Amino acid sequence: MGFRSFSTAIEELAFSGVLVGQRLILPGDEDALLPEEAPAFDRSIVAVRRASGAARLVARNLLRCLGYPEWPIKRTSAGAPIWPEGIRGSLAHDSDYAVAAICREQHFRALGIDVEPAELLPRELAELVATPREREHLDADGFRGRMLFVAKEAVYKAVYPLDRIFLDHHDIEIDFANREATICNGRVVHLRFCASPHLAALAFIPAGQEST
Repeated sequence: MGFRSFSTAIEELAFSGVLVGQRLILPGDEDALLPEEAPAFDRSIVAVRRASGAARLVARNLLRCLGYPEWPIKRTSAGAPIWPEGIRGSLAHDSDYAVAAICREQHFRALGIDVEPAELLPRELAELVATPREREHLDADGFRGRMLFVAKEAVYKAVYPLDRIFLDHHDIEIDFANREATICNGRVVHLRFCASPHLAALAFIPAGQEST
């Protein structure tokens, strides 16, 4: 797997109708939380507040492109971000980078993003994350297990607002060849990937696509 910079690689996730951004998490990003956002993180450690602030900086920059200046991105009781009416979006971070993706609801029913360092997934975790069919192909690429984890997290973020059900990793099966995920309820989600020193996946359902 050839690596480029993450800022270059993640550009591959964006496409017509979907905006994607990233930011290196820096000391002081915790202060980027707006007054409306901060109370949800009062009990969080600094690292969590910092990463959450960085992700919201990325998201607000994307929202400005769609005409939403300084929009506070609060959280639901389940921890999901609350977007302006008519907007779908997703936030994620690892220890180094924060990412965000947004789109208009008229173009996409669902959107999810996730990011992880490009590290091998321990075998014991691979067994928890991968279905038997997926495990047959994990050795094709040393980082495929980690990308599998990233893809399933992105899919979960995309579909939870639609179905409001908690999914186990085995409830989602990833088809890397066709860039699709199939969920236990029959829903099909499309995928895009990028690989660099960090791995990221974007999950989405176009408007008008049937659930099965």
